[in-house]
Amino acid sequence: MGKLNRLALAVALAVGAGGAGAAATDQEIARLGKDLTPVGAERAGNKDGSIPEWTGGVTKAPAGWKPGQKRTDPFAGDKPLFSIDASNVDRYKDRLSEGQITVVKTLKGYRMDVYPTRRSCGFPDFVYERSKVNAREARLGSNGWGLEKAIGAAIMFPIPKTGAEAMWNHKLRYMGEGRIEYYSTIFSDKAGNFTPLMQDQWTWVPIHNPKNKGGDEVKGVEMKLLNEVVSPPARTGELILVHWFFNELSDAWLYFPGQRRVRRAPTFAYDNPIPGYENLETVDQYPMYAGVMDRYDWKLVGKQELYMPYNSFKLIDKSRKYKDVYLPDFVNRDLLRYELHRVWKVEATLKPGMRHSFAKRVFYLDEDSWAIMVADQYDAQGKIWRVQESSIYPAPEIPACVGQEFASYDLNVGRYIAENATQERPETDWLAGKEGRIDPRKFSPDELRRHGER
Repeated sequence: MGKLNRLALAVALAVGAGGAGAAATDQEIARLGKDLTPVGAERAGNKDGSIPEWTGGVTKAPAGWKPGQKRTDPFAGDKPLFSIDASNVDRYKDRLSEGQITVVKTLKGYRMDVYPTRRSCGFPDFVYERSKVNAREARLGSNGWGLEKAIGAAIMFPIPKTGAEAMWNHKLRYMGEGRIEYYSTIFSDKAGNFTPLMQDQWTWVPIHNPKNKGGDEVKGVEMKLLNEVVSPPARTGELILVHWFFNELSDAWLYFPGQRRVRRAPTFAYDNPIPGYENLETVDQYPMYAGVMDRYDWKLVGKQELYMPYNSFKLIDKSRKYKDVYLPDFVNRDLLRYELHRVWKVEATLKPGMRHSFAKRVFYLDEDSWAIMVADQYDAQGKIWRVQESSIYPAPEIPACVGQEFASYDLNVGRYIAENATQERPETDWLAGKEGRIDPRKFSPDELRRHGER
């Protein structure tokens, strides 16, 4: 394990096993926008310069570029510094998660190309201003994990004191008010033959309206999602509607064209398998983590410097075909870019008397974007079971770093699932919520029925 920096060590000692924690002090809040960035990352680079100073991120679009056009890679000229594979992985073990090390050692031909670090993530000014308000006023509920008080269009806890607070920063990281996504889910096949599950998805995050005054204003809704299968023909027209909440279980409804009726999903949460996903992904693995946090104790361990997937412009390139990106055993290693970044480490340990397939989970959250970049999932015997890797890139039209593509490697069955694969689909509309292309009435069971019967 890499050394914890002094700030992270102080936090780790203060929060212990991840209890309620104390609010940020005036002295800590005063650091935001100074030696800390406005969302709580360390502004300075590291001692050897391999992590540079944060200077605001990539928040302006290239000249002449408009949303919906092919994205240009501002770092296309960068060359790999070195590669990590099974022959040298132990040399870099202090800067990798246990899951990453296990995947490198387990999957023949798997490697990680490490590039210069580019701190490309920034946010709109209103996110910075509102995050400072949350630093002073946001609170977890008395249950220790729910969100009791916070305003949206902001980072919830820019100076986190507990693991649950850090997880809320991921769950509600600002990526706009809502989006329309066009993507596929890929299920690995040893022969390289697969049929993409193509889906259109509408996501509405009402709390991220810049005028939002808190969770009560959005009736406790964390996020609403409507997903429609558009291919293959045997599954075309399947619909899933999910409502996530700050302090209670999600609600979900399913529509299957063959039955021509909407039915409520009994429990769309925790380790229940996502329907039709070949038992390769649980509900709370999407996207990287979602849903209530009541079954785990959440410990904020501290910060580390780790190699994380970052600035994934080659991966999202629309000129690539799925068959060239998603190989039989892993995502094409030529297309993944790894960089050294500071990440918060959060450990989730199953509470006594609670049930979940994953007895322990370890999450690594990027300090600049608050996105979960890597998640290691352990079984009841303490062995690595599934390893998830996400990736992010700056979307200057928001502006914010966004993430869609992520892969989950199931080491027990020797397969992986690639989620939110966008290569052969239209560009995501990240401004759909802001610009009125998402109708909030769309996210009701009655509308789900009408939508499916069209």
